[in-house]
Amino acid sequence: MSELTLDEPGKTILLLGNEAITRGALEAGIDVATTYPGTPSSEIADTFSAIARDATRQKKDPGFYFQYSTNEKVALEVAAAASFCGLRSLTCMKHVGLNVAADTFMTYMYVGCRGGHLIVSADDPSCHSSQNEQDNRYFALFASAPMLEPTTPQEAKEMTRLGFELSEQLHLPVLLRTTTRLNHARGPITLHEMTQPRREGHFDKDPSLVTVPAVARANHPVLLKRLAEAEKIAETSPFNEVITVGSPKDVGVVTSGVSYTYVKEMAEELHLNVRILKLGMTHPIPRKMCTEFMASCTTLIIVEELEPFLENQFKALAFDTGAKVKILGKSSGHFSRLYEYTPDSVAEAFSKIFKVKNPFTSPVTSSLKLPRRPPSLCPGCPHRATYYAVKKAADKDTIYPTDIGCYTLGKEPPLQTADILLCMGSNAGMACGFSVATDQKIISFMGDSTFFHSGIPPIINAVHHNHDVVITVLDNRTTAMTGHQPHPGTEIDGMGKPAKLIKVEDVVKGCGVQHVEIVDPNKIKETTEAFKRALEFKGTSVVVSKSPCILLEVQRKRKARETIQLYHIDQEKCKRCKTCIGRFGCPALYFAEDGSVHIDPAQCNGCGNCVQVCPFGAISAVEESP
Repeated sequence: MSELTLDEPGKTILLLGNEAITRGALEAGIDVATTYPGTPSSEIADTFSAIARDATRQKKDPGFYFQYSTNEKVALEVAAAASFCGLRSLTCMKHVGLNVAADTFMTYMYVGCRGGHLIVSADDPSCHSSQNEQDNRYFALFASAPMLEPTTPQEAKEMTRLGFELSEQLHLPVLLRTTTRLNHARGPITLHEMTQPRREGHFDKDPSLVTVPAVARANHPVLLKRLAEAEKIAETSPFNEVITVGSPKDVGVVTSGVSYTYVKEMAEELHLNVRILKLGMTHPIPRKMCTEFMASCTTLIIVEELEPFLENQFKALAFDTGAKVKILGKSSGHFSRLYEYTPDSVAEAFSKIFKVKNPFTSPVTSSLKLPRRPPSLCPGCPHRATYYAVKKAADKDTIYPTDIGCYTLGKEPPLQTADILLCMGSNAGMACGFSVATDQKIISFMGDSTFFHSGIPPIINAVHHNHDVVITVLDNRTTAMTGHQPHPGTEIDGMGKPAKLIKVEDVVKGCGVQHVEIVDPNKIKETTEAFKRALEFKGTSVVVSKSPCILLEVQRKRKARETIQLYHIDQEKCKRCKTCIGRFGCPALYFAEDGSVHIDPAQCNGCGNCVQVCPFGAISAVEESP
């Protein structure tokens, strides 16, 4: 973390896009940063956490407060409260996290902020790690929020740094919209001088912060005036500029975000003559600047990923101003509303529009059909043992609502313990609905982090309405999927300081659940019996399956220099029944060319569950020193 905290203006370092955002916040004098982790935004908060933990270990003050909140709504509210006290705040989340925070976000815009507040929404075109690819630029329109869109890690850093000033100038939170390709790209970053945090704020009481209907009616016109002021700022924003390629005449391109980098590169590669309007402040758009740019063109090409956010605004602007311009984009069929763009896709579209040969060859295809290699639960993952026990306890018609996390991979064969998934916390709510609609048995799954995020209300709903469901909380003591971040069920917080550990079973008992089973999934027989009892209980049952993430457990053992047990298969005892692979499905197990089954020692994490799974006692332990 030493480079990220350097106060050496002018020095150039290489940073991930997400790290660049953290650096920009540090340069702006960030006081409070909050999050609920979610890819592709996770490294922003993880970097804050790493800096804070380093400072805690050295008994120093990092200069800011950082928190992994229980969910995105809480994260936004914590940071908003700091802003009301005049402190600079940042809240980061993945795109679907803004859905969770939307209730706060929408009204927050009505009351505005005091200290600068940047809200980072990391969108995920192509669904690299998400259940949808919604375009959160529409949240800026929806909430009347100023919005910035960086094109490179350097610009992400600068937009973050200057975004706080913009927020304070407008007294409005600012939405910083990024995408996976920007968040996870690396680029050179030129450091700016560091600003000292404000450290301590003060809340000045103001009746306009209490949004009863009369106050909300009075605040809405104020918001619209602030948005009009934001449009004036957009006209002179350094992030909105016109770039010339070749010797342009009357063709212009409008673009934003990472699409700009593809547009500029391909315009140069194809030797086009165009002017490019790069919009970095994309809400509100600078209408005067856009109108003048459009007036200089007979053809306007809009290049933007996902929805026609800019395209529709330029069409409306063309209508309002009577511009005689042909607009090409998604509605003309030249660009897709699906997935992220690439240099190849932009080159292909440009070659058709400008009627030039595309010098880039199409991807080489092969007739060779490779086997499908879906992502899989790690060898030794306790979730696999839980699912195996569930399948032994339940009948084939059982419904398995699941949730967001590593355990979603239970969808894949041979476990196949995922039948429906909508969003964080939906497993238990869906279970309630299924219990009303069908007599089939229902066993739902959520992780411990998901439980604290949004799993508690549907459990209360299940208890109150006496829904006959089994709700499983897979408690692996971490937020595993996004990088092992802490949550309320861990003993350390994001600052590296001791925190109160809240037990899942205590919470569910407090919610009124009468039948609670606490199991170690690595004891498969006992876990199976626990699920049988839960299924027999009439009403709401909760099974808490407790075992640490195997990656953390292996890491702990190695640090403690504990012996790691590996396992082998006695080929004389093995009957090749395929239970270990065909039903349990651990990736460390494999078939040799002769059909015999073996364990790959490079993959085995020593959980020993295969010993319990084998019906012929063919698997046993071999000790290996650390």
